[in-house]
Amino acid sequence: MASKTTPRKKTTRSKKASASKPVEQLVYYFGKTKSEGDATQKELLGGKGANLAEMTSIGLPVPPGFTCTTECCDQYYKQGKKLPRGLMDQVNEAIQTLEKETGKRFGSSDNPLLLSVRSGAAQSMPGMMDTVLNLGLNDEAVVGLAEASGNERFAYDAYRRLLNMYGDVVMGVEHEHFEHAFDKIKKKAGVELDTDVDTDGLKQLCGDYKKVIAKHADRQFPQDPIEQLRLGITAVFASWMVPRAIRYRQINEMFGLKGTAVNVQTMVFGNMGQDCGTGVAFTRDPSTGRNKFYGEFLVNAQGEDVVAGIRTPQPVAEMNKWKAPNNKTVGRNAHRELLEIKDKLEAHYKDVQDIEFTIERGTLYMLQTRNGKRTGAAAVKIACDMVKEKLIDEKTAVKRIPAGDLTQLLLPGFDPAAKKKATALTTGLPASPGAAFGKLSFTAEDTVARKAAGEQVLLVRKETSPEDVDGMNSAAGILTSTGGMTSHAAVVARGWGKCCVAGAGEIQIDEKKRKITVNGKTYGEKDTLSIDGGTGEVFAGEIDTVEPKLSGDFATVMKWADKYRTLGIRTNADSPADAKRARDFGAEGIGLCRTEHMFFEGDRLLNMREMILADTKEAREKALQKLLPHQRKDFEGIFRAMKGLPVTVRLLDPPLHEFVPTDPKAQKDVAKATGVSPKKVKDRVSALHENNPMLGHRGCRLSITYPEILEMQVRAIVEAAINSKKKKIDARAEIMIPLVGTVNELRLLRGKAEEVIEQVKKDKGFKGKLDILIGTMIEIPRAALTADEVAGEADFFSFGTNDLTQMTFGYSRDDINGFLPDYLGQEILEKDPFQSLDQTGVGQLITMAVEKGRSTNKSIKLGICGEHGGDPSSIGFCHRAGLQYVSCSPFRVPIARLAAAQAAL
Repeated sequence: MASKTTPRKKTTRSKKASASKPVEQLVYYFGKTKSEGDATQKELLGGKGANLAEMTSIGLPVPPGFTCTTECCDQYYKQGKKLPRGLMDQVNEAIQTLEKETGKRFGSSDNPLLLSVRSGAAQSMPGMMDTVLNLGLNDEAVVGLAEASGNERFAYDAYRRLLNMYGDVVMGVEHEHFEHAFDKIKKKAGVELDTDVDTDGLKQLCGDYKKVIAKHADRQFPQDPIEQLRLGITAVFASWMVPRAIRYRQINEMFGLKGTAVNVQTMVFGNMGQDCGTGVAFTRDPSTGRNKFYGEFLVNAQGEDVVAGIRTPQPVAEMNKWKAPNNKTVGRNAHRELLEIKDKLEAHYKDVQDIEFTIERGTLYMLQTRNGKRTGAAAVKIACDMVKEKLIDEKTAVKRIPAGDLTQLLLPGFDPAAKKKATALTTGLPASPGAAFGKLSFTAEDTVARKAAGEQVLLVRKETSPEDVDGMNSAAGILTSTGGMTSHAAVVARGWGKCCVAGAGEIQIDEKKRKITVNGKTYGEKDTLSIDGGTGEVFAGEIDTVEPKLSGDFATVMKWADKYRTLGIRTNADSPADAKRARDFGAEGIGLCRTEHMFFEGDRLLNMREMILADTKEAREKALQKLLPHQRKDFEGIFRAMKGLPVTVRLLDPPLHEFVPTDPKAQKDVAKATGVSPKKVKDRVSALHENNPMLGHRGCRLSITYPEILEMQVRAIVEAAINSKKKKIDARAEIMIPLVGTVNELRLLRGKAEEVIEQVKKDKGFKGKLDILIGTMIEIPRAALTADEVAGEADFFSFGTNDLTQMTFGYSRDDINGFLPDYLGQEILEKDPFQSLDQTGVGQLITMAVEKGRSTNKSIKLGICGEHGGDPSSIGFCHRAGLQYVSCSPFRVPIARLAAAQAAL
């Protein structure tokens, strides 16, 4: 039979253009005939393209192909969503090289070359962008594929997959229309599974799919393979800006990327028969970090079947059992070869690899490798193991562990005793460790809304898709009834450190009725389930949690981090319990003790209200005397917990209105408890009202108006320090005066504090050294701008970056959510400035304050105590700015230790 090939359009290039300007290389080829690019070019070729070129160069069995660069994607958007000039010329040349290498022809009717078209950005975004498989098939080529393969059913199965995928991704036809057409065919044939539809059914389905495309896309499926390819490449570039991809980049703080590359690769088929298969694997367990080849495969399937969770795959450990009628050793041979490739990849990349592979008639092909996403626990174990195996050194290990991922090791797990008493419902796959509970939610949109309303929910789905990304992010945990350890739900959850149980097959989900049924029991939206992502267990109700115990590899990593970091790590703690917890996590002092948190409970709150309602200074002092022993006791407990480490105590900061109720009934209760009239309470609350309380009567302004508050607090600090010294406890107090904007405020209040210190020492008859430092929190831009003046009265600066950000941007951190999503979505802001420090604007004020402060006071201590003190990116800035320490919440202390080491390295 003579070969028929769809005519290819001739491409010509202007001689004048080529003579005057060299043509930019937009396409990089990888194959046996030539291989362009390598693993260092991820910014240009994307992670997938760079690694395909690299794997080819080290001799792995990679189907040949080519990559259209990320520059093409950048130009696509800059030129109004048009492919760059000259791109298709270079694509045509690459196709000709592919044809020579494979011996197949693109669009041929006797031995057609078929292609996959996949996305691949510089940073991995699993499942977020679009893919098209089997591209190049048409009404003639499908006949040729059937003859070349000797398997007519396979050929039409490949064609229907192309029509479905291409119609959805490229031509904008909703997937449900294809599903509806397929359901009709299955119903007519009397079968339930896609795999049970015979050849005639698939032939009819291909015809029906073309009608679906014509009806809903208002145009015919293109028969010209080059036109298919051009539109396919365009669709992948377009998928860079679909909402799910944008949201994924926002959630994972992926900024500054030019776009996605497009990887066009020769198709190999895992669905040609029982000696074919496809799979996804990790060179080590991405959940636990164990050095064990870990993954899943499906016999007679294409790659999308594994990651989509449509069929539950088998673990690769069972590959040895796989025998085909015509090849009894297919599984054993493929497994052995995969283990050899595992070792080769780890030796080459020095890291865990996430691979995709296909076996076509017993021959193994590698389709992808990339650094594997892993849980925090796995990252720690893998780093330590690879140091022991001499694959990497300590510094590389420290740099490799994402500091933020340590959160996963610090979060509570289920209490074993409570778990034993809980009602176990079923067990799925332990897809991403952790413990989570919540009420059931069945859609991504519902999950987002209920989380925003303050509810804790589990997202329950048959399987998740990239469209669910926002709901997955909002959920406390994720539970799916199908899919495996490498399904979309598992991979995304692991990357985020979110608890996930996948493939819990006994659970029947009814999304429309918003309920699940498991072992005869039914649960709905109002019911709570608990899931254990480490074991895969699912329980009815809410299970109590316990704090984790840290040791082993975690302790080793912390030891390495402390060896290389230069920044000190303190904690924000307001109670002895928090102080002890932070010290157990390695804190080297307290950088922020917020005294107002000591006034919000029981008798303390009543005494505070008595002080606020008092008419005279004497009456205020009387109420404050009742608070003094409580403050002193708290400080003694904190000094005891910190055992000789510095404790920075911030004097009262919030406005007084925060301590009194606005509700009339609550005001009557306050009046009764304090012995004053309800009218007086109401009038006092009204008098305390401010239009802009965060810019009002708070911080150092309170101490200037009511110096007795400062005097009581300083007395409590000094008495606690002296009492501690007498008990042989080395108390090192630092008094921080908040919200200073001018040097005169600090000069006045420092003088008052020093008077109290001396008076207490005299009253107590204390002759020893206390060495109490007095400094300020830099949180007003004017204080940063005049830091040289302020430093003359300060022993230390602590940057309160929460308020400094608020005042620099003019954003209320309590109201920013009204517009922040729009700012992030339109990339006006790269990140939430209250989560990660704005290094350009706010950072400039900090750098200026550091330089000016040191110009006046060379011995001044400099640190940061805002929430940014626990953010790895912000910690890197603090290191570069020359600060001496960062302070963060107790649970973020290990993160800060590691991030500080990474900044130093």
